Amino acid sequence: MEIGFSIALIILSLLLLLLVLMHKGKGGGLSDMFGGGMQSSVGGSSVAERNLDRITVVVGLLWFACIVVLGLVMKYN
Repeated sequence: MEIGFSIALIILSLLLLLLVLMHKGKGGGLSDMFGGGMQSSVGGSSVAERNLDRITVVVGLLWFACIVVLGLVMKYN
């Protein structure tokens, strides 16, 4: 069980790193390649950027939960 959560933590860490790098910064980012650079006139950000934000938050929460569960598993073993 500990090995499974360790592997999940590594995968989630790499995925979170990729998602953070895809966000647009001051001068644009990797998200421009996927349509994140197009600004909509109504909102402040495009649909792609908002979806990227949501996905990043979900993966971040899963990453945090994986750390907590892994800590509990290691504590009681």
